[in-house]
Amino acid sequence: MNILFIMYDQLRFDYLSCAGHPFLHTPNFDRVAANGVRFTNAYVQSPICGASRMSFYTGRYVSSHGAQWNGFPLRVGEVTLGDHLREHGMDCWLLGKTHMKADAKGMARLGLSADSTIGARQSDCGFDAWARDDGLWGQGPDGLYDSKRSPYNEYLKSKGYDGENPWADYANAGISDDQIASGWMFRNADKPANIREEDSETPWLTSEAIRFIDETKGPWCAHVSFIKPHWPYIVPSPYHDMYGHNQIQQPRRHASELDKPHPVLAAYQDTRVATAFQQDDVREKVIPAYMGLIKQCDDQLGRLLDHLEASGQMKDTMIVLTSDHGDYLGDHWLGEKDFFHEAAVKIPLIIFDPRAGADSTRGTTCDALVESIDLAATFVEAAGGEVPDHIIEGKSLMPWLRGETIDGWREYVISEYDYSVTPRCKALGVSPRDARMFMVFDGRWKLIHFEGGFRPMLFDLETDPDEFTDLGADPAFQDQIDRLYGYLGAWGRRMSQRVTVSDTDIQNMRGASLRRGIMPFLVDGSEVPAELTQKYHGPVRQTFVPMTQSEEENHGN
Repeated sequence: MNILFIMYDQLRFDYLSCAGHPFLHTPNFDRVAANGVRFTNAYVQSPICGASRMSFYTGRYVSSHGAQWNGFPLRVGEVTLGDHLREHGMDCWLLGKTHMKADAKGMARLGLSADSTIGARQSDCGFDAWARDDGLWGQGPDGLYDSKRSPYNEYLKSKGYDGENPWADYANAGISDDQIASGWMFRNADKPANIREEDSETPWLTSEAIRFIDETKGPWCAHVSFIKPHWPYIVPSPYHDMYGHNQIQQPRRHASELDKPHPVLAAYQDTRVATAFQQDDVREKVIPAYMGLIKQCDDQLGRLLDHLEASGQMKDTMIVLTSDHGDYLGDHWLGEKDFFHEAAVKIPLIIFDPRAGADSTRGTTCDALVESIDLAATFVEAAGGEVPDHIIEGKSLMPWLRGETIDGWREYVISEYDYSVTPRCKALGVSPRDARMFMVFDGRWKLIHFEGGFRPMLFDLETDPDEFTDLGADPAFQDQIDRLYGYLGAWGRRMSQRVTVSDTDIQNMRGASLRRGIMPFLVDGSEVPAELTQKYHGPVRQTFVPMTQSEEENHGN
């Protein structure tokens, strides 16, 4: 079997018609959901691109793998999805974005060349790269944001788009009075991108995925990682004006959230992106473009699904649709992600397993608490392997796909965020080591803990599903705070770094040293079986022990 692991960047969980969006029709996402399982309570391990993706790819929590923010290298030697799957005969390929930075110092220390097979995999987060393009080719006075090669820019140049960076000049810009109208500016979000639709980013990567499917022999796992609907919020015609102002949902925000908010939340409400999305005219331009980008993603997904069916590979391919985090779009007076409200930390997750064992769950939803790290475990089991749970911290979702009854699944989910490199760290007067926050959510109660001496935040999603009322300072809810801190403490004490030896290895090691002749703490040897001490019995063959004076005298006589 093959695995088609599709990720959309910054796609909200509730911007699909199968998830209840009232105006955005996504028939191809719905098509996968109708034949698989849609998980309605899936959460990322960090609401930021790089850290979240490293958790997907390692199956480990952020504080376990250590790549806690964009640009933080994933340390050399960290075991990734590709390493696990290759052990079970499945190749693991990357098409599109990872947002992973290689541990160059670690590779140099070990003498790993980036152009070797192992070095290339270390540089590409354990994948073999079919067409890696991290998709943010911004350029400023100090050069490009990303210095890697861009296959997409090379494609655009081959199609006649001129200039050094057609990604910025055409794919992510419109036209205004014969001038480039950059998608970096929200005011241009309602303009069509100055590019043929078939040459824009999402169709390009879809074409690469189709070429991969046609040219690669299985079994394979293909991580097809789209940059959209991530900003810049601009989309080519005809998608730029498919949606109007009357189809924009009202923001989930309340004036009370601005009344003496938690200091860390207040710092995020004061960012440039938040103050922009607090303006109705910005939302009215950006959200229709965001919806258009999602609609284009859905159409291209349909193209990919049709190709799988036409080529006869649908019956042999597991399909996974998900996102690395959401997008606030003005909810809670915020923009972007970077915090723990549902809009940012909850993600869509749809899985189609073509095998007969999943027939009973087709077209169903599952409301179990799911973490993004569960996908690594799921893929290992789908490939026929046993999940190495001393390394992978997630749990396989295969039992849910088979409709099995599961006892003791998961009481809570965890998400982490390290804001040490952001201006909020300095603004709050927090040291880099204390600029961290943690979310623990049990399906109803959500606790957010902040290092650095701040009080916690608390939300009751049963009585306050919009998360407007922070109960963290109310002593009436101290019992819930204490209970959730108990969960956070138990999670913090987990075994997470003993990754080179499994529990089975440990059990097999017990007593092994005795059979190799290490016999400490014996009184006379009767404490252990005789066979273990047989090498320590028998007549003396030579004597090198110095004689006492009396022995010497007796020897002389």
